[in-house]
Amino acid sequence: MNTKISSPATLLTVKNLSLQFGGVQAIADLSLNTYAGEVLAIIGPNGAGKTSVLNAVTRVFDPSGGQIYFKDQDLTRLQRHQIAKLGIARTFQNIELFEAATVLDNLLLGRNRFFQGHWWQQVLHTPALARLEEEARAEVETVIDFLDLTAWRNAPISGLPYGVRKVVELGRAICTKPELLFLDEPASGLNPEETRDLAFWIDDIRNELGITVVMVEHDMSLVSAVADRVICMAQGRILAEGTPAEVQSNPLVVSAYLGA
Repeated sequence: MNTKISSPATLLTVKNLSLQFGGVQAIADLSLNTYAGEVLAIIGPNGAGKTSVLNAVTRVFDPSGGQIYFKDQDLTRLQRHQIAKLGIARTFQNIELFEAATVLDNLLLGRNRFFQGHWWQQVLHTPALARLEEEARAEVETVIDFLDLTAWRNAPISGLPYGVRKVVELGRAICTKPELLFLDEPASGLNPEETRDLAFWIDDIRNELGITVVMVEHDMSLVSAVADRVICMAQGRILAEGTPAEVQSNPLVVSAYLGA
């Protein structure tokens, strides 16, 4: 399933990243690169600092030290709301959707990073604004088809199964048309069939949509199926890096997971 990319460009650079909460060191002097066109998986035991890395990059938390660059842009100088405009999207461990809104409405929210028309166009609802709305709807319908959400497009989120909600959150992130997509434990709570579907979607997101993917994940079957490269963390540091097979067989990784 994996597709190797030759001589890829560096999309994200993290240098000597540190993050502290009081006396707790969540991330300790961590450096990593993400290359355009790859699927990078970050694994590790609970409390390893995996999600903290995503939160630091997307400005949920302010790093205690270090540098984060998306291409040539220093992310540490930006506010959280500015990250999506650069072409970075993410999902969360806990699903963050509007329960009373439909699938279609939740996905349309993903288009908010794009120009929505001037205030006076919105007041007058001009033909130009109508065209913008039609374009946004067309983009969202494409994502609905891509993720096989047609049967639920007009259904309120509150009545959907958990697995479908996870797909909707993924779809909303895709609707922002990112260059870089962070997935925080995308297989959490999914059954084996749903996880297999997710593996194909991640592969298509990279190969068909051209989106670079970084995912934090515990499900090693998913990691082995889709990841080009794996980084294992423990206690805020990188223990090992390589292919899925290389990392899973690394003695330090085995020790971190088994507590040996």
